[in-house]
Amino acid sequence: MAEPRNRYSTVSLTLHWLIAALVVSQVLLIMAHDATEGPISREFVQIHKSVGLGILVLTLGRIGWRIANPAIPLPDEMPRWQRLLARATHILFYVVLIGMPLGGWAASSAAGREIVWFGLFEWPLLPIGGGREAAGQLMDMHELGAKALYVLIILHVAGALKHHFVDRDNVLHRMIPWIPRRP
Repeated sequence: MAEPRNRYSTVSLTLHWLIAALVVSQVLLIMAHDATEGPISREFVQIHKSVGLGILVLTLGRIGWRIANPAIPLPDEMPRWQRLLARATHILFYVVLIGMPLGGWAASSAAGREIVWFGLFEWPLLPIGGGREAAGQLMDMHELGAKALYVLIILHVAGALKHHFVDRDNVLHRMIPWIPRRP
C-alpha cells in the first residue's frame, strides 16, 4: 500500500504561492493608486484589473487541479471543529478569489471602462448596463470582498502558525516544504 502524501504537489504549491503573491500585489497596487493622481494612478488601476483577472483564471485552474488532485487529509488528531473551520476557510477563499475579480470586471463593464490585459489586448466587457450607479454598487461589493479576504488571510496565517508553533505538527510543512518535517 502506498504511503500517504505528506505535502502538496508542486503544481498546488506553485498555484497557492503565486495567487498569494498576486493578492499582495493587488493591495500594493491599490495603495499606489490611492497615493497618486492622473495617468500614473489610472495605470495602477489598469494593472490591478489585469492582475485581478489573472487571479480569477489561476483560481479556476487551482480549483480544477484540486478536483483532480484532492487535498491531503488533515491530521487525525485535529479536532472536528478545526477541520470544519479549515475547510470553510478554503471554500470561502475560493468564493472571494472568484467573486472579487468578477465584481471588478462587472463594475468596469457597467461603467463602460475598458480593461486592457497587461497592455496586450482588450479584455471583453460583460454585457452589463447601469452606468456609474451600478458600477458604484458593484465596487462597494468588491471592497466588501477585500475586507472579507483580509479576515480570511488572518485566519489562514494564524491557523498555520498555530499548527506550527502550538500544535507542533506538520501542517505548515505541507505548504512550505523547506520547513523540516517533524517526526
